[in-house]
Amino acid sequence: QVQLVESGGGLVQAGGSLRLSCVASGTISSINAMDWYRRGPGKERELVAGITSGGRTNYVDSVKGRFTISGGNTKNTVYLQMNSLKPEDTAVYYCHTELGWSHYWGQGTQVIVSS
Repeated sequence: QVQLVESGGGLVQAGGSLRLSCVASGTISSINAMDWYRRGPGKERELVAGITSGGRTNYVDSVKGRFTISGGNTKNTVYLQMNSLKPEDTAVYYCHTELGWSHYWGQGTQVIVSS
């Protein structure tokens, strides 16, 4: 079992920045990758960014150059630095990981970008 807890969301004006954090606990020694997903109002959930335990990253095209995913000094933490935020980035952001066939999700943190 893995528990994921996100924090760092909030209300920000367009062009501003936020930093999301996700802390994992439980059986984390076998985690190989962690991801950030988001679901905007009336939109499907989408993968925003991911990072492997080796530091390999990937991003959805709409956030490339603006968002940066990184791991903390301990294996159980992942961050999402979001710069140059746009109103279309408004969404609930979820931390996600997989162990074997099991998927684990955090409770989500709301990001609202005002124009």
